[in-house]
Amino acid sequence: MTLSLDGREMTLRTLPLPFKVLATCLLLTLGLAYLFAVGLLYIKDIEPHSQNGVSMVNSVIIKYYGKRDMTRLEAALEGAMGGYVSPAEKEQIIQWVRQGAKEAEFANIQPILESVCGACHDADSSMGLPPLTTYAGVAEFTSTDHGKSLSALLRVSHIHLFGMSFIFGLSGLIFAYSQTPLVFRSVLIAVPYMAIWLDIGSWWFTKYAPLFAYTVIIGGIFMGLALAGQIGISLYEMWVLRPKREDA
Repeated sequence: MTLSLDGREMTLRTLPLPFKVLATCLLLTLGLAYLFAVGLLYIKDIEPHSQNGVSMVNSVIIKYYGKRDMTRLEAALEGAMGGYVSPAEKEQIIQWVRQGAKEAEFANIQPILESVCGACHDADSSMGLPPLTTYAGVAEFTSTDHGKSLSALLRVSHIHLFGMSFIFGLSGLIFAYSQTPLVFRSVLIAVPYMAIWLDIGSWWFTKYAPLFAYTVIIGGIFMGLALAGQIGISLYEMWVLRPKREDA
C-alpha cells in the first residue's frame, strides 16, 4: 500500500499538521485509556487478592477457574469484597455459609449485607450486579466457586474482542505509515491481535485447566508492549524524527 502526498510517499513525518495533531490526540487517548483499564484490572482483581498473600497467577486462576474448595460467596469475601467487611462480619457470613446457608438464619447476616453490599448489589441498582440483599439472591452464591460462568465469559469475551480490535485497528493504521522496516512494522501490527487471541482464549482454557493462567498474563504483557511500541514510534516519527538530508 503506497499513498502519495504532493508527489511524495506519505509517512508519519510528512503528514500535514492537522493530521499529525489528530493522530497524536488519538494515540495519546488510546494509551491513557489502556492505562486506566490496567489500573482498574489491578484494583478490582489483583490488589484484593494480593492483600491476602495471593499471587497474580493465582488471582487469575481464582477469577476463571474458581476456588473449588469454597463457595462463590466465600471466594468473594476472601478477594474483591474482603476489604468492605470487618473480620468479624466476614467470619459471621462464612460461618453461616458453612453451616448450610439456611434461610431461617439469614436474618442474622442480612443487615451486614444490606449495609456493606446494598449500594452496589441491590435489586434496583443500575450497575447490573447481582442482588445480595435477599436470601434468594445470596443463595445463588452459596454453591461451589467455579469461577466465571460460561455466560459471563461469552459476554466479556465478545466485548473485549470488539473493543480491542478497534483500538489496535486505529493504532495499527497510524503505525503502518511509519518508516520502520516493513517486516518489523508488519509484525508489530500483528502482535497485539495475536496477544488478544492468546489472552482471551486463555480465559476459556483457564476455566478448565489452571495452568493457562500464565498465558493470560503473557498475552496481556505482549498486548501492552505492542501498543506502547506503536504509540511511541508513531509519536517519535511525527514530532522528533528529522528529515533526511536528501529530502531537504
